[in-house]
Amino acid sequence: MARNKNTAALLHHRMEHRPKSSPHITPRQREILRLVALGHTNREIAASLDISVRTVEVHRFNLMRRLNVRNVAQLLRQALQQHLLPRNFGNK
Repeated sequence: MARNKNTAALLHHRMEHRPKSSPHITPRQREILRLVALGHTNREIAASLDISVRTVEVHRFNLMRRLNVRNVAQLLRQALQQHLLPRNFGNK
């Protein structure tokens, strides 16, 4: 009985201390995130990807909702922390 409790305690400890996995984002969301991180406007992103500005807005909204953030600064910080962008992104 004690062995089962130890096993359960160990499993619980591992589950609580495991690294959080990055949220799944689509390839298109990842591309839009990259362009946002480079400082492009919604209009510039739409033109470069040949999609509507509204589509860019929807992708950005979904990214921000998925990462539970309210502005672009928080979006970029979360993206870096969750390894959705490379650590050295934007460094020259």
